[in-house]
Amino acid sequence: MKSLIVLNFGKLLLVVSVLPELAFGQSSAHINPDEGPTLVALSSSSSAQEASARNTRADETFVIGDDDVLAISVWKEPDLTKQITVRSDGKISLPLIGDVQAAGQTPPQLEADITARLKNYLTNPQVAVIVQEIHSLKYNILGQVTKPGAYPLLAGTTIVDAIATAGGLKDFAKKKDIYVLRQSTAGGEIRISFNYQDFIKGKATKQNIQLKSHDTVVVP
Repeated sequence: MKSLIVLNFGKLLLVVSVLPELAFGQSSAHINPDEGPTLVALSSSSSAQEASARNTRADETFVIGDDDVLAISVWKEPDLTKQITVRSDGKISLPLIGDVQAAGQTPPQLEADITARLKNYLTNPQVAVIVQEIHSLKYNILGQVTKPGAYPLLAGTTIVDAIATAGGLKDFAKKKDIYVLRQSTAGGEIRISFNYQDFIKGKATKQNIQLKSHDTVVVP
């Protein structure tokens, strides 16, 4: 359906016919003028839902840790719907059920745990857990760097990236003796050597490994 716009220029009236998609600032390349922008709105909504679904699936394998920020939603229960930060003991607190262990669980596992506990108080509770902010993925860098400390672990961070983020090596750093301390699956620590001097010469580039959460880079 077309729209009419009347422009008043003193004694002259100008009537302009405008297609709906142009009136709304939309491209007419793929829009039926008789259907207008309604179909576009539905398409945008569908795309947003698909994007949301992809994000949810991507979060399902993430293991929650300390300091991560979670959005807990319980359907039709606004008092139980809130944003919570995982405490240093790995737990969160919710009305009715108290403390719940969050660290070490994936969002679906935490959803199931909260749901099971709420069944004592609610009929058919429907719980959703979304990781809003990730703060548990961190690494440490210590020793002869400009800014030692703990840093957030971004995807693909290597030993050299960590050194650069920490402001670079100090003058008396032992470039040949840098190493990474990593927690092993057996519960101990393994030591991974890194020769920075060889690396900058183009040698032993495979030593520049990607860091994992809770790795510690030591620069003697």
